[in-house]
Order: sequence, then C-alpha cells, then structure tokens
Amino acid sequence: MIVAGIRPIIAPVLRKLIIVMVNTDPRNGEELGAPFHHAAAAAALDYEVKGVMVAAAGRLLLKGVAAGLTIKAGSGVTVYDLLRQAHEAGARFYACPANLELLDKTEADLIPECAGLIGSANLMRQVMEEDVRVLTY
Repeated sequence: MIVAGIRPIIAPVLRKLIIVMVNTDPRNGEELGAPFHHAAAAAALDYEVKGVMVAAAGRLLLKGVAAGLTIKAGSGVTVYDLLRQAHEAGARFYACPANLELLDKTEADLIPECAGLIGSANLMRQVMEEDVRVLTY
C-alpha cells in the first residue's frame, strides 16, 4: 500500500563484494586461506568480486610471493593456487599504487592475475556504494 507523499523504500540489489586484505600478514599462512576461499565462493555465486591487497598483504600480488607460501605445512597447496582458483571463478584482484611505491616495485612485478591498481580514493568511493558489501582481513 502506498500512502500519499510516502515513497516505498526499495533496497539496492547487492551484487558486489570487495575484499580488502589489509591486516593479513603473509608470514602467517593460516590467515591466507579464508579471503581467497570467500572470493571464490562469492564469484561462483555470480557476485562481482574485487580483492584489494594493501599493506603487507600487497606482497601477495608480487611475482613469486604467493607461490612460495602455503596455508598448511606439507599440504602442497600454495596461496597462489587459491588465488588462481578464485580468479578462475571470476574474482579480480588489485594492487595499491602507494604500496608498490613503498615496496619499490612496479606493475611489471605483479602476477598476471592482478587486474590493475586501485588507489585509496578509488577504493573509498567503491566501498561507499549502496550495492556493495565489504569484507576485511
């Protein structure tokens, strides 16, 4: 029922997930599985998934870093394997340009699964959109 002068509230359809890895320490393998499993699951459910790696977690997008890390010792499954699985499911991963500068690296140092760069202002704009949910790790 619509009352004169009152408009019904229509909630936005949530189809976007942004995963921000900012507190995840690549030196602790146990912290690295969940973000990539969640990214793969959301992408498989047809959500638009962006993973943004900043601070120490930004190192995971550098060539050779994720490939040299495992979630569980002796499992043979690397962090890069999980990242690739999420990417193949449709998740897209982004590096922070300020992070690259901090690490004295360039885009040429990034793995092929890195879709590009998202700076701080761009990230803030995206996480404030109505149809977005954000998970941080």
